[in-house]
Amino acid sequence: MADTKKPLLIKRYASRRLYNTETSDYVTLENIAAFIREGREVQIIDLRSGDDLTRQYLLQIIAEHESRGESVLPINVLNELVRSYTTQATSIVPEFLAASFEMLRDGQSKLLENMTKANPLAAMPGMEAMRAQQEAFMKAMTGSFGGLTGARPKNEPVEKGEDLDEIRKQLAELQAKLSKLDK
Repeated sequence: MADTKKPLLIKRYASRRLYNTETSDYVTLENIAAFIREGREVQIIDLRSGDDLTRQYLLQIIAEHESRGESVLPINVLNELVRSYTTQATSIVPEFLAASFEMLRDGQSKLLENMTKANPLAAMPGMEAMRAQQEAFMKAMTGSFGGLTGARPKNEPVEKGEDLDEIRKQLAELQAKLSKLDK
């Protein structure tokens, strides 16, 4: 069994093919993105030179997602990133981005933790539907953030509108329950 605590080593051959050293097979960028969504760290090394190419390939994965219309980064953020390469801000931008994503992960974890059954508010009518709605929302929002939790499992089929329909249904149920409480 593979040690998932250490980075998955991917070797790039001279032919530019990427080789997974754990499973002894070739992988694509989409496979690498899936490993990351599953919470796995990867390290991509050029076999000939020994150079670490991880950053280059991660940026390429992001660029491909953005070009397919799966936009996560607003234009103003992209503009600021480009500016940061030409200013003195380059030293603080990586730290700021890392801290921002860490805060996002922590906030998501705390929000989901507060919505669990261990919370005394969970016994309140309508809280179960609200918790399920919040989980669906968080999955939808964080599924495209590579390393963040909440990514859709590999085997789960993706159907357009599936999550939105479920959220609408849960919202209608919650509204009905709240209406009964008002009476």
